Amino acid sequence: MPGIGALIQVEQDGTISFGDFSLNEKSKKQDFEHQGDLYKVKTFYEITKLERNGMFVYESVPGTTVSHFSESDEGIACLLEGYKASQVTVQLEEDTTYKIYEDGLLTGEIATNVSGKLGINMDLEDGKTVELKIVKA
Repeated sequence: MPGIGALIQVEQDGTISFGDFSLNEKSKKQDFEHQGDLYKVKTFYEITKLERNGMFVYESVPGTTVSHFSESDEGIACLLEGYKASQVTVQLEEDTTYKIYEDGLLTGEIATNVSGKLGINMDLEDGKTVELKIVKA
C-alpha cells in the first residue's frame, strides 16, 4: 500500500492514516476506534472517503492515501499521496475563511460554505507526497 500498511491506522504521534489509491476494487473498514470516535473509510483508485461517528470528514476524487491526518480547532494537517490531480473536500467550520498551504507555501484562501465544506484541487502525482495544511485565516 502506498505510504501506510492498512486501510486505516493510528500512527505513533496519535494521528491517523487512511486510504489506498492503488486498489482496483473498493475496500472499506468501519468501526475503527480512535480517541473515543468510530471511523469508517472507503477507498480505491476512484475515491477515498473518511467518516467519523457517521459524519463526513474527508473525501478525494480520485482516491488518495492520507497519512498523519490531524484536526484541531484551527484546521487540518496531513500528508497526501495520489496518482493524479485530485479534488479534496474536507469538513471544517461553516462560513469561515481558511488559508491553504501546500508543502509550506501559501496557495490561497478559501471560505467554507454554510455546511462547512471546503474543496480544493491538489496537483498530485504518483510517487510524490504533498504536505497539506488548512488553517483558519
